[in-house]
Amino acid sequence: MFAAAFDRAALTVWAIFVRRAVRPAGVTAPVTRQTMFRRSHAMSHPVKITATLTALPDRAGALQALLTDMAPHCRAEPGNLRWDVWQDQAQPGRYVLDELYVDGDAVAAHRQSPHYLHYLSRVPDLAERTALVCDPVAVDHGTGA
Repeated sequence: MFAAAFDRAALTVWAIFVRRAVRPAGVTAPVTRQTMFRRSHAMSHPVKITATLTALPDRAGALQALLTDMAPHCRAEPGNLRWDVWQDQAQPGRYVLDELYVDGDAVAAHRQSPHYLHYLSRVPDLAERTALVCDPVAVDHGTGA
C-alpha cells in the first residue's frame, strides 16, 4: 500500500514536469525523464522537505495538535504537492513531516505564510527539530542510458 501511494506521488510530480515541459523552437525530440531532469535543474524543480520533530517531555500532545492544525493550511498553498504528518511507531513523541513543493519559490512562500510563522514561534517550546531540504536526483531506471 505504501509503495502504491509513493508511486502515485512520484507520478504526480512527473505529470507536473511533463505539463510544464516547453521544447525549444525546432526541437522535436520526445520529452524523457532525463531531459526533463536536466531541464528542471536549469529552470525549476520540486523540493522535498523531511522534518523530524521529537517532543520535549510532556509536550507530545501539544506538538501533535500544532502539526495537525497546520496540515490543511499547508496543503492549501498553491505550490504544495504534499504535506503529511507521520508518527514514529517506536517513539510516539517523534513526528516526521513529509512535504513536497513544486519549486523553491513555493518553499519560500510557505516560509512566509502566517501558519508557518506561527509554527516557528511555537515549535522551540515543544520539540527538538531537524530538517532536510532535498532536490531530486535523476535515476536510471534500467535503460542503460
